[in-house]
Amino acid sequence: MTGIQFVTDEKGRKVAVQIDLKKYGSIWEDFWDRLVSESRRKEKGVPFDEYRASRLKRTAPRA
Repeated sequence: MTGIQFVTDEKGRKVAVQIDLKKYGSIWEDFWDRLVSESRRKEKGVPFDEYRASRLKRTAPRA
């Protein structure tokens, strides 16, 4: 497959991959979003009203 290369260790095991981002950038973004989502799966969410109230406190009033 062009645009994708595997990096191997001294025993020939695949340990990394290099991806041509010009060719596969959009696919990589989807993959990265999925990884981030999975890493945050167990984080506790914040209710929208609570988030909005804290955000309004931090934001300076507009003139």
